[in-house]
Amino acid sequence: MNAALWISKTGLSAQDAEMSAIANNIANVNTTGFKRDRVMFQDLFYQTQEAPGAMLDQNNIMPTGLQFGSGVRIVGTQKTFTEGNVETTDNAMNVAIMGQGFLQVQKANGDIAYTRDGNLQVNADGVLTNSQGLPLQPEIDVPAGATSVAFGEDGTVTAILPGDSDVTELGQLTLVNFANPAGLSAEGDNLYLETAASGQPTEGVPGEDGLGTLQDNALEGSNVDIVNEMVAMITVQRAYEMNAKMVSAADDMLQYISQTL
Repeated sequence: MNAALWISKTGLSAQDAEMSAIANNIANVNTTGFKRDRVMFQDLFYQTQEAPGAMLDQNNIMPTGLQFGSGVRIVGTQKTFTEGNVETTDNAMNVAIMGQGFLQVQKANGDIAYTRDGNLQVNADGVLTNSQGLPLQPEIDVPAGATSVAFGEDGTVTAILPGDSDVTELGQLTLVNFANPAGLSAEGDNLYLETAASGQPTEGVPGEDGLGTLQDNALEGSNVDIVNEMVAMITVQRAYEMNAKMVSAADDMLQYISQTL
């Protein structure tokens, strides 16, 4: 196969993957706590006909060498954990993480998942959960009839219980962080799972040991910059078109050879 055809094919595949990531970013521009994806590329192996520094003769060496690349490959996608804009809400059960850290929730299978989505609620059993109904960890129970549920910057959860005018502390939300948050596995539903690449979670009180604080009546928005994504989309589209033209040019060359020889 003509080398240019194969190289251009790798370019088409790479740009197609980049466009998929951009489409996902744009689709989630209004998703609470969403973190944009970035696709990472590397060039493929090189065919070395003359190595840089090879001897030309007894007294001279090759100053640059003669090497031909083989295209590009996708090496991974990475979540960008910069903070999104914090939006004030009129819902007292909304909390935004101001800084680093994740809330912990327990999935139905018992696994612990992590989220930046602070859209909280209370289930029928009085347990504080996320928007999918997964209980937060450590578990916090909100007694029936409790009013004025509030969240402190340090994660303290308080409420006014029936028949009492004083504020009662119900528990404290903790945050966890990872040595490499980009190594977390995105599971959908605004959830992440620990992996060997992320390292083990380090739990602490909000506002301590580098962890962020909590802001009540607020939600963290997506960190997708729609203008940047549109610019990236145009750039990828043009790169895709140029790779497609390379395929066409290589095909014309092969056609010329087959008709001429």
